[in-house]
Amino acid sequence: MQQKSKYHFIKLVSCLILVAGVTFSSRTIAEGSVESYESIHGEIEQPIRATWVWDTTQIQSRPQEVLKFAKEKKVNTIYLQLNRDVKIPYYTSFIREARANHIAVDVMDGRSAWGLTESRGQIADFLNWIEAYQNQVQPNEKFAGIHLDIEPHVHPQWKTNQASVITQWMGNVQYIVDRAKQMKMPVGADLPFWLDNYKVPGSTQAVSNWMIQKYDSITIMAYRDTATAIYNVAKDELIDAAQQGKKISIAIETKQSKEGDFITFYEEGSEYMESQLKLVENMAKAHSSFNGFSIHEYTSWKTLKN
Repeated sequence: MQQKSKYHFIKLVSCLILVAGVTFSSRTIAEGSVESYESIHGEIEQPIRATWVWDTTQIQSRPQEVLKFAKEKKVNTIYLQLNRDVKIPYYTSFIREARANHIAVDVMDGRSAWGLTESRGQIADFLNWIEAYQNQVQPNEKFAGIHLDIEPHVHPQWKTNQASVITQWMGNVQYIVDRAKQMKMPVGADLPFWLDNYKVPGSTQAVSNWMIQKYDSITIMAYRDTATAIYNVAKDELIDAAQQGKKISIAIETKQSKEGDFITFYEEGSEYMESQLKLVENMAKAHSSFNGFSIHEYTSWKTLKN
């Protein structure tokens, strides 16, 4: 009898320890970090195939056309620019239908001035809008994540006071990722492939390395029109992200470019583009960080010749 009681006591203590462990573990996950891009987009096929929708009014004027194109092109993620003139019901309806078709919608915004501390108020307004939106809509109407396109390298101050701009940019990024963490939303950003040539002021760390470290995911703007060139310019970031356990989407261009024909697939058309992306994938999948492609952008892609 004593042995039986002792057995039940040990079993009870073990169960209590197990329950306590589970409770602690759950609390740690809930309080400790933002859900990863993959878990938030759990219903979405991986790797991603994304596109930018800059003209947000299209979700109120022709949402079915946007979604039809996305389905035809096997797009599973849309970066949708925030437009406050578009009423909330248009967002909820579009996102609800997109998710029903296994398409995630990330809220997007950004401008070169967001690399400066003086724009912190604009950034806060953007994040405040997202937070208010997420808190008032149904789960299947929520944005899946936040996507940023800041690009301070095109701001005039980049040429005159580069170190200061980089420092300010880093401060704003830290603010954004901290806010996103509070909202439990993953946040990704577009970065040029050459950012690893620049260093964090007073450090030997590459700016790209710092950015990859901070964001949940990165979209590398590898704007070239041949598979070899695309892979070569994205390779360093793929390696860096793999070492950090992060994900990289490789972005390509379909808009006509003043920088030269080698930047975009505008001249070659969609069939050639797809053939090159397959070749890029064969090379890039050797890196654990590779997570598909982002095609810039919806309007130009839609009119790309076959």
